[in-house]
Amino acid sequence: LGIGRRLVDECIAFSRAKGYKTLTLWTNDILGSARRIYQAAGFKLAEEERHHSFGKDLVGQTWNLEL
Repeated sequence: LGIGRRLVDECIAFSRAKGYKTLTLWTNDILGSARRIYQAAGFKLAEEERHHSFGKDLVGQTWNLEL
């Protein structure tokens, strides 16, 4: 379907049209499909931080895209 990729592309296009300089997003490292979409769109991993959510120990990730 490619819905995730299309949503990310639309967010990037909107942000560029509005003059934003950087996009920042947060996800968990176990969400591999989402991370691959972000990487393919040019986002770079900026930070990782361990946390406990949803009853599990997870690693949160902050990703940035310079526009």
